[in-house]
Amino acid sequence: MNSDIFSSLFEVIEERKKSSPETSYVAKLMHKGTEKINSKISEEAGEVCEAALEEDKGHLVYEICDLLFHTLVLASYKEIKLEDIRTELERRFGTSGLVEKAGRTQNESK
Repeated sequence: MNSDIFSSLFEVIEERKKSSPETSYVAKLMHKGTEKINSKISEEAGEVCEAALEEDKGHLVYEICDLLFHTLVLASYKEIKLEDIRTELERRFGTSGLVEKAGRTQNESK
């Protein structure tokens, strides 16, 4: 396995999506489709926000990991590769969020 935990996790998700929904949580989510995966992402995002209000860093890290996991499941389900995500993050890296958003707004209005 790759030493990068994100690559390793994504490889496992890719493998598990081929498994039976009876034996794999990932396969079960994927079998139920986008609405179920979206529901889990929404649930986990809420838990991240709740944990952020606490003074428990460990709990917040745990919830962030759950959110990242379910987001990677959605990416895999939608045939988005980890490299696609890396490429987009690299494209944005070093660009002010305000500048990036302004560029997006201009492009959307065309």
